[in-house]
Amino acid sequence: MKIYNTFTRKKEEFIPVESGKIKMYVCGPTVYNYFHIGNARPFLFFDVVRRYFEFIDYKVTFTQNITDIDDKLIEQSIKEKVPVKTIAAKYIDAFYEDLSALEIGKVDHQPRATEFVDEMITLIKDLEKKGYAYENNGDVYFAVNNFKNYGKLSGKKIEDLKTGARVEANLQKKNPADFTLWKKSKAGEPKWQSPWGEGRPGWHTECVVMSRKYLGDTFDIHGGGIDLIFPHHENEIAQAEASRNKRFVNYWMHNGYLNIEGQKMSKSLNNFFTARDILKKYKPEAIRFFFLSKHYRSPIDFNEAIIIESSKAVEGFYQVLKQVDYLSFSDEKIEYEKQQIELIKKFKEAMDDDFNSAKAIAVLFEIVKKIKNPTIENSSKKQFARLLVELGLVLGFFQNLEEKLQNNIGTIAEDLINLMIEYRLQFRKEKNWKMSDQIRDDLKKLGIILKDTVDGTDWELE
Repeated sequence: MKIYNTFTRKKEEFIPVESGKIKMYVCGPTVYNYFHIGNARPFLFFDVVRRYFEFIDYKVTFTQNITDIDDKLIEQSIKEKVPVKTIAAKYIDAFYEDLSALEIGKVDHQPRATEFVDEMITLIKDLEKKGYAYENNGDVYFAVNNFKNYGKLSGKKIEDLKTGARVEANLQKKNPADFTLWKKSKAGEPKWQSPWGEGRPGWHTECVVMSRKYLGDTFDIHGGGIDLIFPHHENEIAQAEASRNKRFVNYWMHNGYLNIEGQKMSKSLNNFFTARDILKKYKPEAIRFFFLSKHYRSPIDFNEAIIIESSKAVEGFYQVLKQVDYLSFSDEKIEYEKQQIELIKKFKEAMDDDFNSAKAIAVLFEIVKKIKNPTIENSSKKQFARLLVELGLVLGFFQNLEEKLQNNIGTIAEDLINLMIEYRLQFRKEKNWKMSDQIRDDLKKLGIILKDTVDGTDWELE
């Protein structure tokens, strides 16, 4: 197996720290709002990474943090006029609900930052003692000049880091690139006692402490979105390696950006969608197919046409399983023969090449063709159908399969309704009000009521 390592900027043979075991950490949410569809990409992709490692018989320990104290939570608490704890609790519940709706599996450990503040204080004290940190007026900063090779993950050089979008303007710092380890609290903000006064830990410190707690000083894989390379992951490395003088992570993996119809997602452009917004219109497997149909490191463009095609592709998987009446033999013991074994090999070759899920999905389509082939005997079709489900599950498809196959007709009906809504939206954009109204009225005759809102069009049965 080869994995592209952001640290070395090349594919490397994967060698785990401990034979047969995988220790993996992926940055989780800052729980101040519902997570958006771009956030869903790393959550979903690393779910597949875990599934594949388990498929090839590794024991995986998967840890993902929850940041439940941060400036964004404080801002949201002011906006909603409720305590920070209330904001965190609300959006932690929403996070779990949305993960479940997306059919993303649970991780082994999901620590919350507020549970580890004492350990964070201990880390900061250690960095201060070793000359990597300094205090100024209740704030504590990491001195990047004192850490050799700062910038080795992102490729940034200290002398090139000017005050800007990623570097705070702060006269208390010795160097503009120095980052916060401990932040002095303001009136009314959450706070903890520390040697430097009342305050709270910095975001970068949180992940170092929580990953070490469950995975040790050096672990196999640290993942997240490409936007986290700098400053977040860079600053994690600095703290972890300065305090322990050991390599922090062996393989850094980062997924590419998500754009919305060619543009960066932004509330100002009115193209900002939460995962639960998208789930109102599309099935979780369609979203999963959409993301996995492109290599995880590539940028991906979200638009209605592509997601509709993804829905059709997933529907095609279920149609062939219905065609062979999969539920009638789903409990049978089925042995694979040479042609199925060759396809498993091809699937593994794709995933072993830096988790190339697009090529792995192509193998699923090969299997579908075999099942549809009228010249292939029914006994062989059973083998291919079983293989489709087995490999599909590795990518996260076909969960709760029995229920989905039984409800498949209902799924088709929902997809058709959503398709009609998309046609109506296009007519409205073209100011073709006659056709737009006709679709609404015709659906109403069938007992389907459309409701136009600021977030789009919802529907319900009359």
